[in-house]
Amino acid sequence: MRLVSLLPSATEIVYALGLGDDLVGVTFECDEPPSARAEKTVVVGGKDTSGLTPGQIDAYVRGRLAEGGDLYTLHADALAGLAPDLILTQDLCRVCALPSGHVTDALDHLGCRADVVSLDPYSLDEVLGTIRAVGEAAGVPERADEVIGGLRAGLAAVATAVEGRPRPRVTVVEWVDPPFTAGHWVPDLITAAGGDPVAASGGKRSVQTTYAELAAPQPEIVLVTPCGFHLDGAIEQARQVIPYFPDAQVWAIDADGLIVRPGPRLVDGVEAIAAILHPTAVPPRPGAIARVS
Repeated sequence: MRLVSLLPSATEIVYALGLGDDLVGVTFECDEPPSARAEKTVVVGGKDTSGLTPGQIDAYVRGRLAEGGDLYTLHADALAGLAPDLILTQDLCRVCALPSGHVTDALDHLGCRADVVSLDPYSLDEVLGTIRAVGEAAGVPERADEVIGGLRAGLAAVATAVEGRPRPRVTVVEWVDPPFTAGHWVPDLITAAGGDPVAASGGKRSVQTTYAELAAPQPEIVLVTPCGFHLDGAIEQARQVIPYFPDAQVWAIDADGLIVRPGPRLVDGVEAIAAILHPTAVPPRPGAIARVS
């Protein structure tokens, strides 16, 4: 089966299922494993925002969406040339990846036939369910069960390590300018790591808020997990929020690696968060987390 992934988390799922050799197309953002983008055909492109501030990125996104424009470009001819059997996409967030409707329209226009599976989880359990969905669509459900079993074992190990310990109040800042609170599966990660997620929207979309609202529950720990950034970028942005939380620890996390992509590494994210919340119970995760205040 020839597979195409139109979002980074799906690429990670494909490799976790041992299907990397069957993957023929990826997006310009697929960087895990690092070889994926170099070895596969890139069928989705987008704007390079590496030189923009969070506020400038937000303004660009809002402007494009207000114009009815797209944030991503589907290289339809390249996609057709790959003759895929299965395409993995999403409808969860227009800011995060190309919607599935765009893919279906392109296939119809090109006269291509492929199964299109949309992965749209809103909770940690649903993320694990998408692994099963990809496994079934790709004809390897038993591999999916093995992967999910391993991930659930990791979650159980963290639960055992933090059992009975006080649960610190945790605020997650998913974007710093303007501030967005954490939504979707992120509050589940906090709970699984032994914390109490406050000012959060579990199972719902992330929403714009104010720093006053984020600080109102008096969090003991603030996690900065900006979508689209790894640890270095998260550290830089975490420094900007310190004045709003003078009585809390402020930490940066490798967001793209561990928090915002709904794939297998979310369990690594739970372990990293647990190391912050309960450092005497869970080993540290150097390179994945950093305290900035």
